[in-house]
Amino acid sequence: MELWNSTLGSDFILMGILNDSGSPELLCAIFSVLYMLGLTNNGLLLLIITMDSRLHVPMYLLLGQLSLMDLLFTSVVTPKSIVDFLRQEYTISFGGCALQMFLALTLGGAEDLLLAFMAYDRYVAICHPLNYMVLMRPRVCWLMMATSWILASLSALLYTVYTMHYPFCKARRISHLLCEIPPLLKLACADTSRYELMVYVMGVCFLMPPLAAILASYSLILFTVLHMTSNEGRKKALVTCSSHLTVVGMFYGAATFMYILPNSFHNPKQDNIISVFYTIITPALNPLIYSLRNKEVMGALKRVLGKCK
Repeated sequence: MELWNSTLGSDFILMGILNDSGSPELLCAIFSVLYMLGLTNNGLLLLIITMDSRLHVPMYLLLGQLSLMDLLFTSVVTPKSIVDFLRQEYTISFGGCALQMFLALTLGGAEDLLLAFMAYDRYVAICHPLNYMVLMRPRVCWLMMATSWILASLSALLYTVYTMHYPFCKARRISHLLCEIPPLLKLACADTSRYELMVYVMGVCFLMPPLAAILASYSLILFTVLHMTSNEGRKKALVTCSSHLTVVGMFYGAATFMYILPNSFHNPKQDNIISVFYTIITPALNPLIYSLRNKEVMGALKRVLGKCK
């Protein structure tokens, strides 16, 4: 097979789920609605948290970061997929592909770490309420957010540079919604087995410690909640934690499928469906999951809307 010169002027062809669907027009309309929903809900949640001083506490500052990551993540992928389908032009430049991969890995990695920090915040709030303002003082909260972005960016940069250094074959069709490591490596005209093993090991190292921290935090939270004497306090704690666990389950389920399961478990159709889940569906649902049953957020929304009248 001929080698394709992977220079900055070369193009890939992204053949995502819209090209492999029996009803692409309907699917495109659904994607558009979900994208607008995610854009509106995450933007509104960010606005509420920024404008209402009562929400300037660690829990909501971290939630605001999650909304920002979701808003950016879905915007990196969804608009291009929709526009490409409408124009019937599916190319992406070598540089554009590298940039999309870097941004997606950065945002996904940052969310991975942020969810662990959010679990720790809930653990401190419920299990050590008297020490909450010391353990989760503003400096610690900002350090958590900065750590999420910096570590994820460095990791994404290394992955992107190494993935894109491979020579790619002339069959440059990526059977995926976006430029990601697994589908790109299938186009490489070189032995990628060692790198694939490294991606697997690093995926386990990057995903499993935060997940273990989340599970440990919520195990301790559950133990504390079951021993609470106040029914109202128990109910409030369970509502907050169930929302977080729902988001954790959706995020880690998709990430585990893409980066930890062996290649033998992957096929382009399944990978496309999973990519839609974490780039379009989850960002649209996260703000709804966190805010609909949260009285403080709904109260803040009413106050912000009242100011706008």
